[in-house]
Amino acid sequence: MSLSHYLAAACALASAGGAFAADACKAESAATLVPVIELYTSEGCSSCPPADRWLSSLKGTVNSGRAVVQAFHVGYWDYIGWVDRFASPAHTSRQRQVASQNRLGNIYTPQLVRNGQDWQDYAKATAGGEPARARIALQRGDGDSFEAVVTPAEGVGSWAAYWTVTENGHSSKVKAGENAGELLQHDFVVRQYVQAGEYKGPSRLVLRAVPGEASHARQVNLVVFEPKTGKPLQALSLGC
Repeated sequence: MSLSHYLAAACALASAGGAFAADACKAESAATLVPVIELYTSEGCSSCPPADRWLSSLKGTVNSGRAVVQAFHVGYWDYIGWVDRFASPAHTSRQRQVASQNRLGNIYTPQLVRNGQDWQDYAKATAGGEPARARIALQRGDGDSFEAVVTPAEGVGSWAAYWTVTENGHSSKVKAGENAGELLQHDFVVRQYVQAGEYKGPSRLVLRAVPGEASHARQVNLVVFEPKTGKPLQALSLGC
């Protein structure tokens, strides 16, 4: 299908008010910016479980489309004695990039990032209302294929994007390290992180997602952002 057809589909979705369709997993982003929440966490970090539990409390917020939430597990605490099976070097690289954009001298866990900024006030993390600077039309294709049309607002030059696939309902019985003996519960765990490149003007993006599992509810997320600052222009999530 041509880009013009996808843009037409995006307009049709917009006229439907951005509602999720029961018979076809698709959505159109709202006029306001959806807060993008990133938690950098580790199963080897004794101060991380409270932050993980807070993140799990955001399920209702995510299900109603009022936030995109992602738990990036990092592996730099693995040396203590417990290897976090959800960690990836790519997650640590992303955290370092966020630290650089925020002019932070180091990275740490648990770290909360809201809309690209290091954030300390958990109570206000999901507050919204800021106008979006891009529109996203996102839908599931065949199998685990997802397609998006991104239309930047007037005045936006170049923009970049990344995909994540997150899963809920994971648990780990930790046998070593700072959390030895604890049963840790995890939601919004990033299982796939894909940088989607840099663009100008309306563009179509495609993701081949990791297969979903019935036992772990899946969210497919697309975040569109300013390349230099990391500030989101808009974000959208699908639970399918």
